Amino acid sequence: MLRTAGRLLRGIALLSVLALGATACGGPGEDSSVQEPVSAEDIQAALKKGGTVTVWAWEPTLKTVAADFERKYPKVKINLVGERSGDKHYTALSNAISAEKGVPDVAQVEYFALGQYALTKGLTELAAFGADKLAGKYTPGPWNAVSEGEKVYGLPMDSGPMALFYNKRIFDKYKVAVPTTWDEYVEAARKLHSADPKVYIANDAGDAGFTTSMLWQAGSRPYKVDGTKVKIDFADAGARKYTKTWQPLLDEKLLAPIAGWTDDWYKGLGDGTIATLATGAWMPANFVTGVPNASGDWRAAPMPAWTKGDKASAENGGSSLALPALGKNKELAYAFVEYANAGDGVQTRVTQGAFPATTAELQSEEFRNTEFKYFGGQKANEIFADSAANVADDWSYLPFQQYTNSIFNDTVGKAYVSDTKLSEGLKSWQDSSVKYGKEQGFTVE
Repeated sequence: MLRTAGRLLRGIALLSVLALGATACGGPGEDSSVQEPVSAEDIQAALKKGGTVTVWAWEPTLKTVAADFERKYPKVKINLVGERSGDKHYTALSNAISAEKGVPDVAQVEYFALGQYALTKGLTELAAFGADKLAGKYTPGPWNAVSEGEKVYGLPMDSGPMALFYNKRIFDKYKVAVPTTWDEYVEAARKLHSADPKVYIANDAGDAGFTTSMLWQAGSRPYKVDGTKVKIDFADAGARKYTKTWQPLLDEKLLAPIAGWTDDWYKGLGDGTIATLATGAWMPANFVTGVPNASGDWRAAPMPAWTKGDKASAENGGSSLALPALGKNKELAYAFVEYANAGDGVQTRVTQGAFPATTAELQSEEFRNTEFKYFGGQKANEIFADSAANVADDWSYLPFQQYTNSIFNDTVGKAYVSDTKLSEGLKSWQDSSVKYGKEQGFTVE
């Protein structure tokens, strides 16, 4: 996955489609998300007959996967539409669902957005195809993101178990130890910035995805979802742990106020003024293409622990492939999704730099022993795979997470540009999310 975690959805055009009253699933009285059982024989018959499958996805390795699939099944044509990503992708998908016209057969949907479509029956439930039997193939975090009880709304395509990327050259230069706890991280931030005021431990201009990942790792569970019943609480012990640690970094101006994926961000990663980056394991390919001049400087390490010795990690980013309820050729569509995310396509994608959500690849010696030239020959996949195994599987996103993320800068974001404290910003985020949820017809605590 490339840059997925860096995309915050700014537009909320989709929300008019995804309000509780939206039909988005067929004609009057018809629920096209409900799928009659489909046997393996049915799928093979469809592959033999052939047809066209339209796939809306920006993930770059799918181009090769689609070509391989077409060679294996020559009567099937994969129409891969990949020019859209982020907010444009979801706006187009939601507009198509609303109009009941031009809906793709397969769509890439990030984990945080999946529940919003599932709730309004905008997705085909995949257990009818046998997808529920694939649970053991995936690591806990991604599988939890695509399933609800016995229901499955997509197959995990990639994952983002977190790691701490750090500039070894900078840490060595100033003789600062790589932090293993977040308390050590704060001390390292002070030492680095004191040694060179131009050096910051990290950049952080306020990012909803990063914040929720940090809360996840800290043990906070701000969202509880049971259908249309929702609880939002940013004042639990895990959240307090996070704000207590992160607030001094803001107060002492130890974080570069630079947004990710900007020219200044790439420059900081390249020249050493940004010394660490806590993010998903999909990041290495972005280092190679975006910061080539720093090859050999950077390494990967486990995420710092909130309590010394604790191995808890979290996900940052990741996507599924799902079948929109109004899509056609569902047997062929599911066959492609399973091929890409559970079959031969997985290794193809890993070879091209994608980070897998499948345990077999994560546990393989070939994968774990891969040496990263960029990281000085480090076998970084060992760290990433261990992180994936230590992600708690009880995290939930809101069924209106896209809207909630869109108001982050107006709430928590104030802590980055004013005297507002992070805890106050989280409370404001909570209140605004509760208000919106109630307006949309949810029962919110």
